[in-house]
Amino acid sequence: MTTLAFLAAFVAVALVGWAVAEAKGKACTYHQDEAEQEALARYQHAGDYQEMNISDVIRIISTKGFKTT
Repeated sequence: MTTLAFLAAFVAVALVGWAVAEAKGKACTYHQDEAEQEALARYQHAGDYQEMNISDVIRIISTKGFKTT
């Protein structure tokens, strides 16, 4: 019975945490300020900047150790 109570408490805490995170995500929006935009523009102008999506990141950053190419 103790295990069942622990599991119920864990699920309840997880649901409360999830609800708080969702509310915070909807209430707080992110906007780049002018300094961030200028820094990004300088970085892009330098030529080293490349926007990557998740498949590019997975392809480049591998966890295969020494077998990566």
